This record gives sequence, C-alpha cells and structure tokens, in this order.
Amino acid sequence: MNALNHARPASLQTFWQTTLRFFKRPVLLAKSYPRENLRQDLLAGLTVAIVMLPQAIAFAMIAELPPAVGLYTAIVGSIVGALWGSSHHLVTGPTNSSSLLVLAVLLPIAEPGTSTYLATAALLTLMVGVFKLAIGLARMGILFNFISDSVVIGFTAGAGVLIAVNQLRHFLRLDIASDPSLIITIDALARHIQQTHWITAALGASVLLIVALLRRWQPKAPAPLIAMSLAAAAVALLDLPSQGVQVIGELPRGLPSFTPPDLNLQRIGELSTGALALGMIGLVQTMAIARSISSRSGQRLDNNQEFVGQGLASIACSLFSGYVASSSFSRSAINYESGGRTPFAGVFAGLFVLAALLILGPLAAYIPRAALAGVLMVTSYGMINRKEIVRIWHGTRGDSVIMAITFIAVLLLPLQFAVLAGVLTSLGLYILRTSVPRVVPVLPAKNYHHFSCQPEKAPCPQLAIFDILGDLYFGAVNHIEETIRTYLDEHPEQRYLLLRMTSVQHSDISGIHTLESITHFMRERGGDVYFMKVTPPVLARMRSTGYLAILGEKHILDYDQAISYLFHHVLDPAICIYECPHRVFLECQNLPKKLDNAFPAPIHTPVPRQQIASIAPRELWDALHSPNPPRVIDVREPREFKQHHIPQAQSLPLFQLLREADRIAPQETVVFVCRGGRRSTRAADYFAQRGYRHVLMLRGGMLAWEAAGLLEAVEFEEGST
Repeated sequence: MNALNHARPASLQTFWQTTLRFFKRPVLLAKSYPRENLRQDLLAGLTVAIVMLPQAIAFAMIAELPPAVGLYTAIVGSIVGALWGSSHHLVTGPTNSSSLLVLAVLLPIAEPGTSTYLATAALLTLMVGVFKLAIGLARMGILFNFISDSVVIGFTAGAGVLIAVNQLRHFLRLDIASDPSLIITIDALARHIQQTHWITAALGASVLLIVALLRRWQPKAPAPLIAMSLAAAAVALLDLPSQGVQVIGELPRGLPSFTPPDLNLQRIGELSTGALALGMIGLVQTMAIARSISSRSGQRLDNNQEFVGQGLASIACSLFSGYVASSSFSRSAINYESGGRTPFAGVFAGLFVLAALLILGPLAAYIPRAALAGVLMVTSYGMINRKEIVRIWHGTRGDSVIMAITFIAVLLLPLQFAVLAGVLTSLGLYILRTSVPRVVPVLPAKNYHHFSCQPEKAPCPQLAIFDILGDLYFGAVNHIEETIRTYLDEHPEQRYLLLRMTSVQHSDISGIHTLESITHFMRERGGDVYFMKVTPPVLARMRSTGYLAILGEKHILDYDQAISYLFHHVLDPAICIYECPHRVFLECQNLPKKLDNAFPAPIHTPVPRQQIASIAPRELWDALHSPNPPRVIDVREPREFKQHHIPQAQSLPLFQLLREADRIAPQETVVFVCRGGRRSTRAADYFAQRGYRHVLMLRGGMLAWEAAGLLEAVEFEEGST
C-alpha cells in the first residue's frame, strides 16, 4: 500500500515535469543553438518572408479580414509556432484552407468589415488555439493518426475550387457578397457577369500570366511578390484607382496591439462546431506536412510538442490582432529547401515580415485587389494535388471514397460540417476495417514450417486451423465468431479447432466471452479448442479473466509442437487410417491408409457420447493377475502394437475387428485397448449397441497405462522371467 502511495505522487510529478517541458522549449532551443547555423537560418528566413508577405495579405482577403490581420498572423504565428513547435522546418501562419474555413464559420454570425466580425474572428482563433493546446498537453496526438490523408487531399482540393470561384468577384470587380457556398456564389456571378470591370479583369489576368510564366521559366523566383509589385507600379503610374480599380489601402506601420478577445458564452456556443473543424483540419495538415518534411530531413518529431506549438501560435494570434494560424506546406518546404537548419529560421521569417510591414506599409496602398485575386487563383490551382488524387483514386477503394466524400461535401455543405464529414468517414472506415479482420483457415505449407491460406487444398477432416489477423475487441468479435462458426457448419466433421493468435495483440472482455462461446460450441460437438502463438498480453488477459482455467493450460500449445501434439494425443487415428485420403500434416506422411467403402461402422461420427464401461489401468493390472483374467484386445495397428503392449493382449486392429465381430463371444469379458482411448471407445460402443454386456475399454489407453508405471513393471517382470 505504501509503495502504491509513493508511486502515485511520482507519476504525478513526472506528468507535471513533462508538461512543463512543453513550455520550456524556447529556452532549450536557445541554450543549444549552434552559432554556425545562424547564416543559413537567416537566409532561409528571408526567403520564406518574401513568399509569406504577399500570401499573408492574400489569405486574409479569403477570410474577408483586413490585410494587416494577415500580416500580424504571419509575424506572431511564425515566431510562436517555431519556438514552441517540434519541427525544425515547419512554418506557421495564415493558410488558404484555414482562411476559407474562417470565412465559412464567421459569415453566418457577423458582417465582414465590421468590428463584430473582427472580434468574432479573434474569439474563434482563441478557441482553436485552446483546442490544439489541450490536444498536445493531453498527449492525444496519436488520435489524429486515425484520420486519413485522403481527408486532407479531398478538403484542400475542394477548398481550392471554392477559393478560385470566390475570388472571381475581386478578379472581375463584381459587387456581390462573399459566400462560402459554391452554388450561391456561382449563381451570383452568373447574374452580375455583365457588370465586369474590364480594366480590373485585365490587371488580374496580367498577374495570372506573370505568375504562370515565372513559375515555368524561373521557378525559384518569388513570382507572387514580383507580380504584385508590377501591378502596384502600374496602378501608381497610370492612376488606375481613378478609373475604378480597387486597392487594398495603406497598411498600419505599428506593431500588433495586445487585444484580448471578448469571452461571450453565447458566441462561444455558436463558434464551437467551426472551432472543432478548424482545429482538427489544422492538426491533420500539421502532421501531414511535418511527416512529409521529416522523411526528407531525417528529424524525429514530437507530435504533442508540435500541437502545443500550434495551439500557442493561435492563442498568441488571438491576443495580438491576428486570426487562426496553421502550418503551411509551401512555406515549410521553402524553408527546408533554402537550407533552414533550426526553428529559428521560422522566427527570422516572422521578424523579416515585421520589418517589411514597418518599412513598406505605405506602398500597399497601390496593391490592386485584382492582383491579390489573381495570386490566390494561381495558389488555389496548386491546392488541387492532381498527382496525389490519381494515386488515391487508383489505390484502395476506401481511400478514394473518403477523398470523394470530403471533396463533394466541401463543395455542397457548410465548410465546417464538410470537414467533420470527411473525418467521420475516415474514422468510420477505420472502424469498419478493424471490425471485420481477416479470419482465414490455414494449412501447413509444403515445407511444413509455416501456415498459409490454401483454399485449393483439402483440409484435415478432424482439425480446423484458423489465423486471426486482428484484435479481439468488442467491434470485431461478432465477425470473428460468425466466420469460424460458418466454416465449421460447412465442415461438421471437424471437431477440433486450432487458433493461431500471432496477430492478436489485444483482447477485451468481449473477446474473452467470444473465446468462451467458441470453446463451449466445440465441446458441445464432441471436440475442443487449442491455441498457438498466443501473445503475452492476450495470454495474461486469458489468465486474469479465468478463461484459461476453463480452457486448461495444456490447450496453449508450442508453435513447433502444436500439430505433433494434436496428432498423437487428440486426433482420432481411426479417421486418419480408415477414412481420410489426405496427408495434410508432416505426421500424416508415413501413416498407413486402409480406405475401404465397405467399412462396417461409420468413423466420421463423434466419439460416442453415451457412457461406455471402462476400467482403470491399475484395475486391469489386478484383473489380469486374478484367477479369471479378462480378454484384452489391442485395436491399434500392428506396428503400434509391436512398439509396446500389454503382454496378455491380442492384436486385432479396429478395421479387422469390426469386420470379424463374430470372433468376440457375447458372454466373455473383453477389454479393448488403444493409444488414448478413442478407438477402444468406438469398439466398445459398437459391441455394446449389439447386445454385448461385458465389453469395456481401458480408460486413457496405453498412455494411461504407461503413466501409471505399469509398462515398466511389465518389462521388468518379463525380464526377470
């Protein structure tokens, strides 16, 4: 008891130490930072900042937020996410998919451009950050491994289509409201298409063309920044605002201010579903991006630390005039390819964006909204990962279904529910797969060293062997039991069952109940159940629940000796010799086969269940040394008889005995003997059903005779004479 009391505080202390380590991450990074990495991290940070600057402005437009909010998110998100995250290369900030989700969640609640809209965005960002932080602190990062990558691919492809269609109103300068619904947006575009502002459209098309050409001929150049700069220069030189071209306006030149969100409980309830969707899709994307880059860098990741970093980044953004921050694949890949070596590359990227905001803020007054729309349309096209979509489509049916459902849901449903639909489909498919594990009958391979599924090969008529490829938990046990019972119903002659448990790593109480049910079923039909390759956790569960006491320790067999044990101690040799034409096991190869259609008694029947008169080995020993000894008939095969037998016994194999039944007089006392008692039971039952009243069988056969020490006694007695 004292040990238990000491263990609990120690465990609690370890928990708090680990939790505290999550928050001490920046201190540990600073203490261990190698100075030789400074130059590479600075260059990588500058490269990322050049890309992040226009993206931050453009992505904020997707969420119908001021450009400054996007820049503040890029600054705060990248610094906090890098310092408290796990990956050396992950860059956090505004992203296209999270921005579209923010728009979908906020539009039903507030009008874009209003103070309520900004306040609600800050509250939503705080809720998302708290959700991500809680997942990391609770060490629940492993749960997101169960969400398929197909969800992310389907969601980003659908989001790309929505972003491109939604940006057409800025690209053409149409006076229509922003709406995340694809159908509503297309309808509004069709009704207002005649109001297209052609100068704006030409400017947007020029940006599209410049970005496309630069990406083709100069892929390393910051194409969005160059295209937006050229468009801004054209606006300034040609005075295009006077001709109706809309610009984003001058950016604030100050630092982001500390503004805590208003914790309105009613508003929190309204945002809860959207916050959950944003948090889930953000963490799934984070894991996908981090795994992709770490596979190239060789870095070992801590998912929970990364989730803590992502949560703190969004919380910090909510406090400093930003919105939801997520990891970006494009910026993270650029960071890695530019030679970034530590998380400080992401910190430097945020600081460079801050410097650009302070220095170049007034120049943003000339950036046309059509130019940002053109950049976003190019970006949205890149979100549709055609190569990966083709791979998934030609892969498993389940992954393609998940991707298709998520993609269609993004286009037709409210975006937060579309994410949940994809996640639930992914989890549902996982549950479906684990609830119907493969349960396959197997037979020894040609070399008899392992087992494999061989449906073309005839099975043993007495023994069914199954490989269970999955855990015995409540969702799967019904399928496992039904599969085994269906097979056994089709093979009623198989009374013994051997379960191969190599792939079963876990069993709950439902699994134990299923094993008990199968055991009862097999024993009811006159057979039994045996196991091999039982893993230690499952064996421990069998023992702790009392099932092993019901089953019997001897029913857990050694893998190499399982078939040999069953062949020599359990299976009925009468069936092997007289009726089975197959040689399934190694032990069958030298077995004599005496097949005859005219065999007088059926062998393919269970060992008789009615009470058969029997005699114990010691009782038979005493009877054989009495004045009127019984007649002993050994019904084994001659070669078995020659190895060892009771001296007074007469060899009369079962096949011959049943053909020559008249050799037994009805009035004489006869004891039938075999190896374990199965053949002698059949012989005694055969004669008992024909009116013989003095027939018995040696209980336990020659195995019991030898176990009683009588075989040695006979040999000694014979030697002394």
